[in-house]
Amino acid sequence: MEEDKEAEGVMKQNRVLTAMVFTASALSAGLLAPQASAGALFETRNLTVETATKAAQAALAACREAGYQVGVAVVDRAGVPQVFLRDRFGGAHTVGMAIDKAWTAASFRIPTSELGRETQAGKEMSGIRDLPRVIAAGGGVPIESAGSTVGAIAVSGAPGGDADEACAQAGIDAIQFDIEL
Repeated sequence: MEEDKEAEGVMKQNRVLTAMVFTASALSAGLLAPQASAGALFETRNLTVETATKAAQAALAACREAGYQVGVAVVDRAGVPQVFLRDRFGGAHTVGMAIDKAWTAASFRIPTSELGRETQAGKEMSGIRDLPRVIAAGGGVPIESAGSTVGAIAVSGAPGGDADEACAQAGIDAIQFDIEL
């Protein structure tokens, strides 16, 4: 009887060992591991912090040249801030406003001035203005490279959205050659 129990134990160990060997072989052959298909992952392009800083500095310089004290924000393609610069006399409101304008431009992938026109009261998309963080005023511009949005830049503090947007565009112009290569 004890001999039967011992033989049964050995057979059980052999089955477990065989199952382990089979599993290890199947895993190494890739039969049991989930395979990443071509559609399961994607790659994105983002600005480096150096490029984002260059854009912000150029936008700030353009506004200074025009006599404006502003805040400038550059966000990545997801709207996460990469760089923020505020001139010495830029208002406290420019911090949140520039960051949210840049977030809006990156999120909707259009200039905030255009979003402002498309979401005016009585228009079909006017409800967008009620979303948190959405700024439907000029000054935020998406940054594009090879047909893809790679970030956004926004300015707050110049006298009006058109002036904010002109300074933001100067920031994009300063890096355009860098991001197209």
